[in-house]
Amino acid sequence: GFCEMAMDDYESCGSTEGKSPATQNQKNSKKVEVYFEVLRRLKESGHPEAGESAFCDQLWHHFNSLPSRYAVDVNLERPEDVLMHKRLLQLAHDPNNGPVFDVRLVQVVPTLDVNSEDSESSHNIKRGRFSIHPPPAFGSSPNLEALALEASKMETQVRDNGVSDDFVRPLHEITFSTKDKPKLLSQLTSLLAEVGLNIEEAHAFSTIDGFSLDVFVVDGWPLEEVEELRTTLMKKLLKMERSCESNAGFLNPVVKVETKSSSVSDHLEIPSDGTDVWEIDPQLLEFESKVASGSYGDLYKGFYRSQEVAIKIIKAERVKEEVQNEFAQEVYIMRKVRHKNVVQFIGACTRLPNLCIVTEFMHGGSLYDFLHKQRGSFKLPTLLKVAIDVSKGMNYLHQNNIIHRDLKTANLLMDENDVVKVGDFGVARVKAQTGVMTAETGTYRWMAPEVIEHKPYDHKADVFSFGIVLWELLTGKLPYEYLTPLQAAVGVVQSNLRPTIPKQTHPKVIDLLGRCWQKDPSLRPDFAEITSVLKRLAEEVGEDGGDGRKEKG
Repeated sequence: GFCEMAMDDYESCGSTEGKSPATQNQKNSKKVEVYFEVLRRLKESGHPEAGESAFCDQLWHHFNSLPSRYAVDVNLERPEDVLMHKRLLQLAHDPNNGPVFDVRLVQVVPTLDVNSEDSESSHNIKRGRFSIHPPPAFGSSPNLEALALEASKMETQVRDNGVSDDFVRPLHEITFSTKDKPKLLSQLTSLLAEVGLNIEEAHAFSTIDGFSLDVFVVDGWPLEEVEELRTTLMKKLLKMERSCESNAGFLNPVVKVETKSSSVSDHLEIPSDGTDVWEIDPQLLEFESKVASGSYGDLYKGFYRSQEVAIKIIKAERVKEEVQNEFAQEVYIMRKVRHKNVVQFIGACTRLPNLCIVTEFMHGGSLYDFLHKQRGSFKLPTLLKVAIDVSKGMNYLHQNNIIHRDLKTANLLMDENDVVKVGDFGVARVKAQTGVMTAETGTYRWMAPEVIEHKPYDHKADVFSFGIVLWELLTGKLPYEYLTPLQAAVGVVQSNLRPTIPKQTHPKVIDLLGRCWQKDPSLRPDFAEITSVLKRLAEEVGEDGGDGRKEKG
């Protein structure tokens, strides 16, 4: 199985040339590391499950079906937590079960000395002094630790001197798993609120096959027990399920590719040679150099029939059904798209296992690299020109019913004449006829609140992301740079957090930003309006800003 092969690779040659799909991919190396550590700990502790022959492969499948941040965030001290998550996801896959959940008592220990030499032993000492319950599955963020400290101070004041000052009030951790669907996260949060619980921390994950693993650390349950809470939650969940079934408009709209067949043709027939115009023979591609590596595969600069092109190759081991669907979707969307502010699709190789997408090559690289790696910046006239390029490209996509869903500076590319174009349609979708869609896609820092919350959303989610992009062009900073992506997401949804606009910003830009990142999508402008606002402002500002694009040291 995968396990033995990967174990050999991992031990024999570190993570250089391993045969394991994951070790070849830097982004996944952390996932592999955590997988082996959890496996090692379970085997060493003689856990009965770890002795089963298929266990290695099942555990790897578990890590692989969840995003990398699951492996990064999960508490390594508690490998049994991973088994609990694995068990819940397996139960959720059984159609007879509906939503499944687990409740347990946890305790957060305020960190005393983070830089302690021997963290292992200091951890045990702290556990011995403070805690009778395990810590939450996903470590804990500073705000939880602050809460624990606060709580322990209050306990100390209230209690008689007979109890240790270091006692920390326990919290409950509730882990849900079910088929992912629109509004799931907001339904679960309101369900917990109805029971009188306050969410102190939330971790939401979606598996690649469409299931959710949502973990909440809560306080507000008066008793230090789990049975009664479990029964109460069970009743609420059943009620929620019933109301969902009665509103049967709850399933994910699937995009069906319509093929119109008409027996009587009223238009000129163009002769066909039986192959799609965009189907590319891989032998006609010449590779020059690798430009980037991603989780999907590699991006190369090369030539196709003597024109310079970018070639995105999907890694063979990633060609699972999910990736094939995404690839087919991307080709289906891109083959119809022609606009000077959208990266031009040239063709694709669609014969398995050689999947690749060929587009024009963008010499200027991405706006993300320009801002954050070259430390470049824009003066206002150039900034407006860039924003207008993006807005026009997005307006064209929306008029063609395409929602990008992952608009961010890393997906905005410049050609040799500094024209900016929208690229990377890996997660774009043709808008379903119902007009709403759902999935946890895009990247948290740029994501609209309704997308973070798994609510149905439409093209206005891209407008929110555009607001974040505009702010980035203005400041050259990463949105919410002091927060983890998850903390940023929770802030955006729960506290209406938005990036801070610099004081000297033009009032009309401030106004546009505020409108783009409104919480209510219907209050956000569309790209046709954004384009005209930006054009008017560009005329006002004039070209007195000189060249506008300047490099910083």
